[in-house]
Amino acid sequence: MAKYAIAKQLAGKRIITTDGEELGRIVDLYVNELNGKLDSVIVEPNPDSSMAMKAGPEGVVTIPYSAVLDVKDVMVVDRRGLAAQTA
Repeated sequence: MAKYAIAKQLAGKRIITTDGEELGRIVDLYVNELNGKLDSVIVEPNPDSSMAMKAGPEGVVTIPYSAVLDVKDVMVVDRRGLAAQTA
């Protein structure tokens, strides 16, 4: 099932996992220029989250969009899908 959201509404949105851990906030998106589809979400991790140590030199973490389950008041991601992430 496709997940739809207006891009400007995603900026600053909190990201939580299916087990309730708040990972951080969305700061940007990677879009595939060839097909126009969202590839990944760039997150500024919470300092106390499990993602904080995986932040790159810019202080952000990249989450594959395939891990996103739902987007409403928060973006919910599947922790198992985070295994494919890159920093």
